[in-house]
Amino acid sequence: MTATTDGSTGATLPPRAAAASDTTVTTPEAAGVREAAAHAARRATDFLLARQDAQGWWKGDLETNVTMDAEDLLLRQFLGILDETTALAAAKFVRGEQREDGTWATFYGGPGELSTTIEAYVALRLAGDLPEAPHMAKAAAWIRERGGIAAARVFTRIWLALFGWWKWEDLPELPPELIWFPTWMPLNIYDFGCWARQTIVPLTVVSAKRPVRPAPFPLDELHTDPADPNPARPLAPVASWDGAFQRLDKALHQLRKVVPRGVRKAAMNAAARWIIERQENDGCWGGIQPPAVYSVIALHLLGYDLRHPVMREGLASLDRFAVWREDGARMIEACQSPVWDTCLATIALADAGLPADHPQLVRAADWMLGEEIVRPGDWAVKRPGLPPGGWAFEFHNDNYPDIDDTAEVALALRRVRHHDPERVDHAIGRAVRWNLGMQSKNGAWGAFDVDNTSPFPNRLPFCDFGEVIDPPSADVTAHVVEMLAAEGLAHDPRARRAIAWLLAEQEANGSWFGRWGVNYIYGTGSVVPALTAAGLPGTHPAIRRAVAWLEDVQNDDGGWGEDLRSYKDAEEWSGHGASTASQTAWALMALLAAGEKDSKAVERGVRWLADTQREDGTWDEPYFTGTGFPWDFSINYHLYRQVFPLTALGRYLHGDPFERPPLAKAGKALVEAQGG
Repeated sequence: MTATTDGSTGATLPPRAAAASDTTVTTPEAAGVREAAAHAARRATDFLLARQDAQGWWKGDLETNVTMDAEDLLLRQFLGILDETTALAAAKFVRGEQREDGTWATFYGGPGELSTTIEAYVALRLAGDLPEAPHMAKAAAWIRERGGIAAARVFTRIWLALFGWWKWEDLPELPPELIWFPTWMPLNIYDFGCWARQTIVPLTVVSAKRPVRPAPFPLDELHTDPADPNPARPLAPVASWDGAFQRLDKALHQLRKVVPRGVRKAAMNAAARWIIERQENDGCWGGIQPPAVYSVIALHLLGYDLRHPVMREGLASLDRFAVWREDGARMIEACQSPVWDTCLATIALADAGLPADHPQLVRAADWMLGEEIVRPGDWAVKRPGLPPGGWAFEFHNDNYPDIDDTAEVALALRRVRHHDPERVDHAIGRAVRWNLGMQSKNGAWGAFDVDNTSPFPNRLPFCDFGEVIDPPSADVTAHVVEMLAAEGLAHDPRARRAIAWLLAEQEANGSWFGRWGVNYIYGTGSVVPALTAAGLPGTHPAIRRAVAWLEDVQNDDGGWGEDLRSYKDAEEWSGHGASTASQTAWALMALLAAGEKDSKAVERGVRWLADTQREDGTWDEPYFTGTGFPWDFSINYHLYRQVFPLTALGRYLHGDPFERPPLAKAGKALVEAQGG
């Protein structure tokens, strides 16, 4: 039997990766680092255990940018329900996020961003801030210098059009008849990623209705020329994609004049049915704030009264996205992440040495088992015969389980000695079968859908707000491979195809791109543990290149960090940025998986984590290390700074968790028994 080094189909992988060195030499300095790591791990464990909810879950704040807060106020103004308490509390948060130059950024330490600054400015106007106030005047001047409202993204101008601050005629057309496009037709709604799909369907109704509410004040100060707020711009060349879609948009503007009224009404009603069918049990849509906001507006425009159960529950769900801070400020979360936080916390605590039958781990497992989704969702459009069995990111999101959460929940459940192991085995078996069924044709996995790779949606003039498709990514694929390895399926042809894809996706410098975390450090920190778990040795050339890259980008202080600007300029920013706890942990997880436990790089990284930990067991991390849309939408998961450092410290102290009892690998037989 021959071990492969490329993961290609038809070859056999070794059972597990070998350490780079079988000899461990403990120096006094190394012993001191180990002692510091153990102390830090104990404090981090205590902190995390103390913050588990009585039901068994963990959830940290999910911080994004102030457009969430601004759009929440604009929604309430549009519906006529904005109250002074909410406005003032939101304004306090928005005002506190303003930068010295008068702007607002989309991530901590980032540059000012035009659309975000416009929306923040309007929110403060709604709360009563006067345009003559110094902080407002500074923001308005900056906006005008960068082209004013005319240069803002489409979504910002849609919000302004709701109050007559922008003309609907000057926005891209989005016809509701899109709801009828069959799945084989380009630009059908299932060509879009689930987050974009949930947003676009209600916006087709808004676009068709073109509502205008009375503006509470003018916004002339945000135009470069109030007399000509939208100066004409030349179209892109007709032979270019941009030019073709710009001309398609012009044709759609003409089409709206001739579409029969009955056809348009039927299309809007079909969109409404689609929206209502996807409302979750808690009243939200997809567990995320933007689709909920636009769904409420669309249904209201179609005649749904605010007292209607669908509307009442939808508005109540939006209130649950509000985080009220001790100083009275109100921050809106774009989403909530209890399943993701809980599985990562479970992994961290188990890897740090908490007994597998610890009551709090069992409680977490019970809660996760109760969150399993066992009914079809939108994913079944592409996989109609695939039995369900996965987990979503949020409290309530049965329509959109995701592949990443499903893989990590399975890995978390395998770390717990549960009182009903058969229940755990069956849940993991369903998860493995579902994830394998969601594999894209290139051998990799996206986050929510299969083969969601159409080149057309991103070309639409309307879609300038970030990523709108869900192609396979290295980080999600790596987590699935790691799960398959834990279930004894590393030799499965589907796993080997994924491994081959990962090896082919490695960057020339040895890193991997991070789609859902920042960025190359996240991708590399995800892929290397997966490859070694699947059997690639630490001496494999791809692993050695990754190790060399991580050692090369380690900061002088011993930590690792990467700025979000690496999404725009990889050559300048890849692997570079201020050290953070979560990114240092990702780098350590990769190096430890590669057999580098005794290396100077690992020793320095562990020392950095120990030295920067606070007395209460936490780490300070204002930097955004999570990704929604690369560059366009960034996330600060407040629990990342806890779970990932604890995971890294635990693996440094205790080694590979799947080499320690009682973690059974019972999944393979179960998957086979269920026809996986």
